[in-house]
Amino acid sequence: MTGPVIEIRDLWFSYNGQPILQDVDLAVRAGDFLAVIGPNGGGKTTLLKLMMGLLKPDRGRVRVLGAPPQKASHRIGYVPQDIHANKNFPISVEDVVLMGRLRQEGLRFRYSGKDREAVEKVLKQVDMWNLRERRMGELSGGQRQRAFIARALASDPELLFLDEPTSSVDQKGQTDLYALLGRLNERVTIVVVSHDLMVLSTYVKSVACVNRKLFFHEDSTVTEDMLEMGYQCPVELVTHGHLPHRVLTPHEDE
Repeated sequence: MTGPVIEIRDLWFSYNGQPILQDVDLAVRAGDFLAVIGPNGGGKTTLLKLMMGLLKPDRGRVRVLGAPPQKASHRIGYVPQDIHANKNFPISVEDVVLMGRLRQEGLRFRYSGKDREAVEKVLKQVDMWNLRERRMGELSGGQRQRAFIARALASDPELLFLDEPTSSVDQKGQTDLYALLGRLNERVTIVVVSHDLMVLSTYVKSVACVNRKLFFHEDSTVTEDMLEMGYQCPVELVTHGHLPHRVLTPHEDE
């Protein structure tokens, strides 16, 4: 595509009369690695659902890959929040990733050789091929997220959306996960939603701070003023290079 892969103009959304997002404009270019950050309840996940076509705006326009989101859904990979599903359910990593092939050709009773080749490819990409027969409940948080990323990649998407991907992952797992996403970003445009500033890794290329309104920054350098606009609370920057890693709540500086 020559234009943006995601284009949002004058978007407004409310729920039961309560404003959630107001006057949002956003353009995401192909090959970007966008971090959507902001406080809990600020509208980040709602924005993601609007980009996926799961919600419709009260007004405004959303285009994904040049089309309404619903028409582009087969070109999008999605990794939801870890909802702590029943970890004792006897399903293997390979079976979970195979589910990502269902959207390719519809519901079938058997997977084809092409499906299994695709699953092998993505499991190797995320360094999980050797764990393909392991039950999901036996995995660490980081391994589980890699399996879900592989499932999202199984349909060979052009866009990859992740909602709070590190919520159940330890610090080392977070570092490894973002290194993986950095490698995947060489061929897939990535949008990561998080309230955790650790998402601002060296792999992120642009940042959108969302707290009802959206403030877009076309690089990964985030300043104190930018975060105060997005979080609306006092901010202390603990820097690693030029990237912030911590936001104080209003009570922490008293």
